[in-house]
Amino acid sequence: MDSHAPFPVSDTLCHLAFYRLVEVADPAALAAYLREITAELTGSILVASEGINGVLAGSEAGLQKFKDALAQDPRFAGMPYKSSRCTTVPFARMKVHTKPEVVAVGLPPEATELPPGGVTLSPQAWRELITQDDVVLLDNRNSFEFKLGHFQGAIDPGVTHFRDFPAYVQAHAQQWKDEGKRVAMYCTGGIRCEKLGGWMQHGLGLDVYQLDGGVLNYFQTMPDADQDWMGECFVFDNRIALDTQLNETATTAEQVYGDLDADPHNAWRLQRAKRLDEST
Repeated sequence: MDSHAPFPVSDTLCHLAFYRLVEVADPAALAAYLREITAELTGSILVASEGINGVLAGSEAGLQKFKDALAQDPRFAGMPYKSSRCTTVPFARMKVHTKPEVVAVGLPPEATELPPGGVTLSPQAWRELITQDDVVLLDNRNSFEFKLGHFQGAIDPGVTHFRDFPAYVQAHAQQWKDEGKRVAMYCTGGIRCEKLGGWMQHGLGLDVYQLDGGVLNYFQTMPDADQDWMGECFVFDNRIALDTQLNETATTAEQVYGDLDADPHNAWRLQRAKRLDEST
């Protein structure tokens, strides 16, 4: 079965991904405002006291209207966006949620309240860094994402859920320090790395570097990203995966999650993917 089949296609839709870690005193009030300015869009936005994390789809004009409205709030002025065109409609509806965290990292609050840490690198500087011999290139995503595509030379942490990632880092931190290694980590959009950078640097004493805007920004910025990236990039919407030109591929949810023996979580992930046309 082709998991793309139930979803309509469009030549005009665009996808927008964004986040900002910033203090939000009243998450409920911000969520209410976001519902107003996304009324004509589809997607999902998480709001917490630590900021926002969102993905949207709509026309270029509709998305620009959203960006203009949100930029009126000084907390989000100048916030970077990653954009791509759509063939498959990414989302069926619009949802805005308030949650304790915009991304759960599996650490106690005091660990993530450390000052920001790590050096954020542009895609151009990242390309130079990851060729260095003293660098551990760490994929800060789930193992099923890594298997679909990753930077050449990257390490798969082998985790089935992002909340397990800190345990992997803790188990290897001393070895990396003893070997004089710097840690270069990346994720899809950047938020997972930014959330953990302070803990890894100030809590574990690692020399940390992260890719600005994640893989999506790398693809958006580097026209020859396929020199460094092997395979595709998984995205958590109906499109399933993108190539290095930010074009949707033919990969299906069944191909991503089909090996139920390799990861027991794949069964519910596959069911969730099949329900995306009903609840996003």
